[in-house]
Amino acid sequence: MKAFTRRTTLSLLGAASLACCLSSPVQAQNALDNVLKSREIKIAIPTDYPPYGFVGTDLKPQGLDIDMANYIATKLGAKVELIPVTSANRIAYLQTQKADLVISTLGKNPDREKVIDFTAAYSPFFQAVFAGKSVAIKSFADLAGKSVGVTRGAMEDQELAKVAPAGVDVKRFEDHAATISAFVSGQTQAIATSASTAGTIMQKNPNLATEYKLLLKDSPNFIGVAKGEDKLRLKVNEIIAEAKKSGDLDKMSQRWLGRPAGDLPQ
Repeated sequence: MKAFTRRTTLSLLGAASLACCLSSPVQAQNALDNVLKSREIKIAIPTDYPPYGFVGTDLKPQGLDIDMANYIATKLGAKVELIPVTSANRIAYLQTQKADLVISTLGKNPDREKVIDFTAAYSPFFQAVFAGKSVAIKSFADLAGKSVGVTRGAMEDQELAKVAPAGVDVKRFEDHAATISAFVSGQTQAIATSASTAGTIMQKNPNLATEYKLLLKDSPNFIGVAKGEDKLRLKVNEIIAEAKKSGDLDKMSQRWLGRPAGDLPQ
């Protein structure tokens, strides 16, 4: 919100307030028009959160969120400017118009909905069981007789406890680093963790051929839009709906997460 200098008279203050009120709705709908006119769009993305966004060996951003950003820009006929952000500043980039969209593993909750708007979901974010390609795990029953590493008290620990069959050897570690170390070193055959942690393991240890096996909990990602930018939000929703129908969302998810996007909330 713009700050106004205190006026010396009540009439001037009232005029300024009225001008502000009249101009705000117009300003709030400019983003899509500006993108289509300039043929450029600024999209905030992560670069430290594989497999959603990270810097590749060519020093360029890559990952599911980057693919989605490029996809939307292409559908809008615009050149994309990728802007690296962190979890702490990504919402502020929308509020200060430094970005038109935020595609950065953004979950939707009531507090965030007070300050920004959200499109339909575009990708899953989940906790799951991962293991090497050679480890046969098709159902939770297949975990019987196998060792699974998990961080004590984490969400995946709670979710695994609900579905783990008798006979599974659940090895609990005190922090994520220890859980990862145990899996990478072969102390456990599988690991129950988040998609982002598994992505880091896959990136740093390709020799393990780690892959997605079983879903524990799904928490989808949404695209952030500045509050009131309904034209841009609805246009992006159209693109997401078309991508879902064509199978493009499933292809992106399969490439980076090892599973289709599946059913996602609107």
